[in-house]
Amino acid sequence: MVTKRDSGARIVIAGGGIAGLTLALALKQALGSAGAITVADPALAALPPRADNRAYAVAAGARAMLETLGIWNAVAGAAQPMNEMIISDSRTNDVVRPVFLTFDGAVEPGQPFAHMVENAALVTALKAACAEAGVELRGIGVRRFIAEEAAVDVVFGDGSRQQAALLVAADGARSKLREQAGIGWVGWGYGQSGIVATIGHDRPHHGRAVEHFLPSGPFAILPLPDGGRLGHRSSIVWSERSENVPALLSLDAEDLLAEIETRFGLELGEIALESAVSAHPLGFGVARRFVGERLALLGDAAHLIHPIAGQGLNLGLKDVAALAEAIVDAARLGLDPGGAEVLEDYEKARRFDTVAMGAVTDGLNRLFSNDATPLRLARDLGLGLVDRLPGLKRFFIREAAGVAGAPPRLLRGEAL
Repeated sequence: MVTKRDSGARIVIAGGGIAGLTLALALKQALGSAGAITVADPALAALPPRADNRAYAVAAGARAMLETLGIWNAVAGAAQPMNEMIISDSRTNDVVRPVFLTFDGAVEPGQPFAHMVENAALVTALKAACAEAGVELRGIGVRRFIAEEAAVDVVFGDGSRQQAALLVAADGARSKLREQAGIGWVGWGYGQSGIVATIGHDRPHHGRAVEHFLPSGPFAILPLPDGGRLGHRSSIVWSERSENVPALLSLDAEDLLAEIETRFGLELGEIALESAVSAHPLGFGVARRFVGERLALLGDAAHLIHPIAGQGLNLGLKDVAALAEAIVDAARLGLDPGGAEVLEDYEKARRFDTVAMGAVTDGLNRLFSNDATPLRLARDLGLGLVDRLPGLKRFFIREAAGVAGAPPRLLRGEAL
């Protein structure tokens, strides 16, 4: 059993997903030898890495942060710009799907509001950059912690211990560290699951993202870089009533593809499955506090939202930018990076934005995931009005891109 007692600017991050690794890299690059950063996650030791069919819309602000951290060049070749987004509202078997709202995908000329990036490519690039920068990557989880006045005693899964100024819980929506800290969680399920897969098709998507609002939930077609058997690829996020999912996933590949094609449409020609199909329960949740004594919650450990707006990852990366800025500023001033004032600054920076985005996505899902005629008429009228107001559309694009207001320095492309 190994016990390390130096706390200083040592930060332990429990969770080796995109948010945890990005925070580790940002802190290590900013603090250099003055910062000892550890990322602990059993998944870091998985060989070969687990197959992953997820892809994310990385907003313009998050992309600016990744560029500043030197990551974007490593994933740019595997990133697909979103040049356009269209929204339709119809029933599953409708022959015609009228388009009610279109968005030009540019925040500024030549600057797409988002790029689609596959999870595996981004995690691989982050792990390599962290290792090169000197981040300690431990393929073991954090079992528990003991918060003390001057440090937090972190106990790992193998029984070893390490003292740190701060423990960051980036261990997902079912965070065990959040529970150990006694931080409450307010949330609910939607009775929906998100079915995710990569689809090949023989016609180009031209960078167009499509969201069909169907009675059981939104069906998103998100463009990926060209490749696969048919030459072109897209990621789908299919929100379906949870009671229907086991039967759908038990279908053979041909029948499942036919179900997908009913929702996918024929505009992109012949389609084929290019990955395994997986399903994930959908829900809303937010922690009652984002911080505890020498503990900060990050990403899904702090909040969980519906994927209807594609903002889950971007919310987590906003957490990263705000927390990294608070820690680095404190450390450079000789202050305690895990002190109460630093954590309060982080919570103030993230609480309102997170709750607001959660309320928006919750409302959108409830509004569109039904077939009530009065609601259909009202929402289609609303979409049509927004489509005729370019100023309002530009506002929505800037909000989705994460560049509205006064974001933290990393989201503005500025180094810490």
